Amino acid sequence: MQEYAVIVAGGSGSRMKSDIPKQFHTVNGLPVIMHTIRAFRNYSADLHIILVLPEIQFLFWENLCDTYQFKERYQLVSGGSTRFHSVKNGLSSIDAVEGYVAVHDGVRPVISKEVIAASFFTAAEFGSAVASVPLKESIRSIDPNLGNRALDRTHFRLVQTPQTFRLPWMLDAFSVDYQEHFTDCASVLEEKGYPIQLIDGAYENIKITTPEDLKWAETYLAL
Repeated sequence: MQEYAVIVAGGSGSRMKSDIPKQFHTVNGLPVIMHTIRAFRNYSADLHIILVLPEIQFLFWENLCDTYQFKERYQLVSGGSTRFHSVKNGLSSIDAVEGYVAVHDGVRPVISKEVIAASFFTAAEFGSAVASVPLKESIRSIDPNLGNRALDRTHFRLVQTPQTFRLPWMLDAFSVDYQEHFTDCASVLEEKGYPIQLIDGAYENIKITTPEDLKWAETYLAL
């Protein structure tokens, strides 16, 4: 069945201390989002890529594509007021009822072909595949009434993207109304009762949020 990638890039530049949205910052000679799109295109020439951007950024993005002679194939879709609504808009642009959809953060440019492939392979077997990594450091729980206490970090995982699901599951799950605890696709699918299958992500698959993250991305992308 057809594979789709919905790449969501609706961030601002606030934590980057910049007026330029983080997805448009240049890393190793190319805007972050272009690295991300190329990573998915390198996975498969047949992958249907859907880029979701705020409509107000369309012209800026088109100018960047001209400047960098960016010719990758993708479908451009207008984003929504939240990540949930942006993903929903991306799903609404798919003219099919079967297939597999990987949703990925546009500001995670260091995503390997192997992780993308594993996500689609696992989703084909189990219906879902959510990239995650074990915690490296100790963690503590903070309670305003009880104070803080140590937790067993082996019981937790850091969740990443891609998060890949059967298309019918996605269409069903995203038919609900938005709720504040919908922080990623897995939380939306879980709300509807669908099982969440975890797969191994990668520590280098960082989400660029701060200037320090850009330096890490530069290093990883240069390898």
